[in-house]
Amino acid sequence: MYAFTYHKPASVSEAASLAAKHADGKILAGGMTLLPTMKQRLASPTDIIDMGKLDELRGIKVEGGAVVIGAMTRHVTVATSAEVKKAIPALAALAGGIGDPAVRNKGTCGGSIANNDPAADYPSACLALGATITTNKRAIKADDFFTGLFETALGEGEIITSISFPIPDKANYQKFRNPASRYAIVGVFVAKKGADVRVAVTGAGSSGVFRQKDFEAALKANFSAAALDGKTQSPDGLNSDIHADAEYRAHLIGVMAKRAVTAAG
Repeated sequence: MYAFTYHKPASVSEAASLAAKHADGKILAGGMTLLPTMKQRLASPTDIIDMGKLDELRGIKVEGGAVVIGAMTRHVTVATSAEVKKAIPALAALAGGIGDPAVRNKGTCGGSIANNDPAADYPSACLALGATITTNKRAIKADDFFTGLFETALGEGEIITSISFPIPDKANYQKFRNPASRYAIVGVFVAKKGADVRVAVTGAGSSGVFRQKDFEAALKANFSAAALDGKTQSPDGLNSDIHADAEYRAHLIGVMAKRAVTAAG
């Protein structure tokens, strides 16, 4: 690990000021990705801005037809929250399937979304539920937030403060996980609210999380697994690696989508 300067801000505004001042610095939320890459010397930030003291960014509340989760809320808190289980059980189940107990007890909702790992779970929930990501500067719709592999719409000195997940009528998340890391080889989140249906796919796209519009159209007409019969995902633009090639991932997207619809229904 390379040397760095450590900061522990007492407020979001102080953290934002430090982030804007140190262009090569990094925000530390749960540290589940940042710290391992630093230990392997794959990342060498000049400054680390530790958000761990900011209790104002923790907590869960249900208001205005949505579940609002503070950015520093840990996965285990989301997974075990009675409010989340009642309002959006699919979101609680998603959080409970992230990594292992060590990861769930340290990793944070905001950190996962800000990192936008192409195999992370929360981005699919954000897209499928039509979430709004609130920062210290503005509110960003999920459709505009995720811009590519490990890339988001966040600007310099911009920090996620909370995420608002609208409560759906029906929702479910199905993940074909890597047995070692529990990252999604393919994960599909399906959500229905009124006449609208959204299907988000993680773990598969070469540009990260994406919506499957053909599946959405079919499910809007008939919200059942049978509606997806004959619908296929093209392997073009999907990842191929040692875990699964693009053709296999394309097949898994259809399988996971059907499972999610069946479970949600």
